[in-house]
Amino acid sequence: MSTSTAPSTTAPTPAPARRVGAAGRGTPRRRNEKAAYIFLLPWFVGLLFTLIPFGASLYLAFTDYNLINNPNWIGLDNFEEMLTDEDLLQALKVTGIYTFVGVPLSLLAALGVALALNKGIRGLKYYRAVYYLPSLLGGSVAIVMLWRYIFGNQGIVNAVLAFFGIDGPSWVSDPQYALSVLISLHVWTFGSPMVIFLAGLRQIPIMYYEAASIDGASRWRQFVSITMPLLSPILFFNLVLALIGSLQTFTQGYILSGGTGGPSGSTLFYNLYLYIEGFQRFDMGYASALAWLLLMIVAMFTAANFLMSRFWVFYDN
Repeated sequence: MSTSTAPSTTAPTPAPARRVGAAGRGTPRRRNEKAAYIFLLPWFVGLLFTLIPFGASLYLAFTDYNLINNPNWIGLDNFEEMLTDEDLLQALKVTGIYTFVGVPLSLLAALGVALALNKGIRGLKYYRAVYYLPSLLGGSVAIVMLWRYIFGNQGIVNAVLAFFGIDGPSWVSDPQYALSVLISLHVWTFGSPMVIFLAGLRQIPIMYYEAASIDGASRWRQFVSITMPLLSPILFFNLVLALIGSLQTFTQGYILSGGTGGPSGSTLFYNLYLYIEGFQRFDMGYASALAWLLLMIVAMFTAANFLMSRFWVFYDN
């Protein structure tokens, strides 16, 4: 009797799957990282050239340095001198008035023009470009010189006033009016926040206004209850940028006063006083301390804005 062997039912062992090595998986990623670092390299180089003077100014703020002799460490003497510096108090006063008067007026003008342009008028691109142009030119030397001529003794403003029999003052050389001339220039350069306001207004859904109109809400109620809450993040953004820019004003005061801050210190902005201390009186140590004080002031106002924003800035979430 013959015995037959049953065929084996064991499945053939599959061939091991080909593993992709770590090098194979990581090569595209490493290539992307290298490309990113190459593109970031100019920024890192620029950061290096920023950190070096940044650290140097921090060191000089605690020294007596006149650009000729070696710095002499004096500790906190520069900061103690600020407590009795009347010129510094005047610079803070001028910069404060310029900021807290000019910034609200500029933002109001920007918002008003943006609301007008948001009505869908013809030639919107043309008007938007025309209103934005002053923001590009407002800080230039030529525009400040033009403003000085317009408000001069024989300028256009006094010529218009003379036509109505009014003897206009000397706007530029009178301490009572000189800062007002620069505030008017600041308000005139409302184009940049206006463009941002206009972009924000165009993002507000029209259905909100339609629903409010059906409910009988007036235009003013729609503005207060719909436009301003939804536009508050844009207003906050413009406010922060405008405050920082105003606190660092220099060119307007320098050109209008000839670099002196006159008449009688009425245009002595903080940055102009810093420049006078560092590059006219050659007290670079004290000027460095002033620069760090300005940094702290800007940081304080910026932080205050962010802290207060939670009470009046509304986001979708």
